[in-house]
Amino acid sequence: MMRAVVLPGPVAAEDLRVSLVPVPEPPPGWIRIKVEAFGLNRSEYHLRAGLATGAVFPIVPGIEATGTVDLAPGGEFAVGQQVVAMMGGMGRAFDGGYAEYTVVPAGSVLPVKTSLDWATLGALPEMLQTAHGSLHTGLNIQSGQSLLIRGGTSSVGAAAAVLAKERGLTVFSTTRNPGRLETLRALGVDHPLVDDGNVAEQVRSVLPAGVDAALELVGTNTLPDSLKATRVHGTVCFTGMLSDTWTIPDFYPIDYLPNGVRLTAYGGESSDLPPEAFQHYVDLVAEGRLPIRIDRVFALDEIAEAHALMEAGGAVGKLVVRIE
Repeated sequence: MMRAVVLPGPVAAEDLRVSLVPVPEPPPGWIRIKVEAFGLNRSEYHLRAGLATGAVFPIVPGIEATGTVDLAPGGEFAVGQQVVAMMGGMGRAFDGGYAEYTVVPAGSVLPVKTSLDWATLGALPEMLQTAHGSLHTGLNIQSGQSLLIRGGTSSVGAAAAVLAKERGLTVFSTTRNPGRLETLRALGVDHPLVDDGNVAEQVRSVLPAGVDAALELVGTNTLPDSLKATRVHGTVCFTGMLSDTWTIPDFYPIDYLPNGVRLTAYGGESSDLPPEAFQHYVDLVAEGRLPIRIDRVFALDEIAEAHALMEAGGAVGKLVVRIE
């Protein structure tokens, strides 16, 4: 038996409980991971709150996990090997990472070698996958460009700023809280901005033509302003819904989109983050050259408190659960 968080259906954060359930068995092509840590993600709040579509209940939530290989029937990985897993249906189509053991398809697993502590490593997989995919698949960023990040103190926003600066971009990033501007500066952001609903005007006071690229992490409620902040032939990538607003009623493209501004989206899989890229980022974190902000580390038994903090938007950076 093992400890796991099992969702019977949508529940309030305070109703999350740890249960004893059987240790899962991996079929061929799947890997069993002994979970050491996992990061919390907004999509898991959506699942828990009944906002997600296509979810199967009861289910162990969690779209990512970090730990060691416990069993690999197909020999894809060695027992004891450090790995991370993410996406591919985790926590939606099949049981995810909120457990002492999780079973996932081999294709959702990335190997890693590091001396980072488990909590720090546990913060990285989905955060880096989303940031990397948004910047490279969604926006195709290039050195020397300018980038606006809408929702900059979120875990993905913070990671995107760091990765963009490493690539040589000029970064604008937003927060609704003036007290968090110094947090953005500490991440290397060139132009921290207070989101007053008119970020486009602030951006264009610095770059009259607008930014080359914008990463929208807040939702469709701020998307029109992010589009207005972007230059002609620039690109906006819609990735996040921190505001829980993700649809556009009566969408009329000619009226909605500024002339010549491109709108794309990113919602990718672990395959969008090559193993060598992930290892490179992990190495940079270990060397202190890639500052990743962890807001707080919880124990598994504190999952209700962790979810309440995530739902309230009270974290700056990543929330992590360490299983011991």
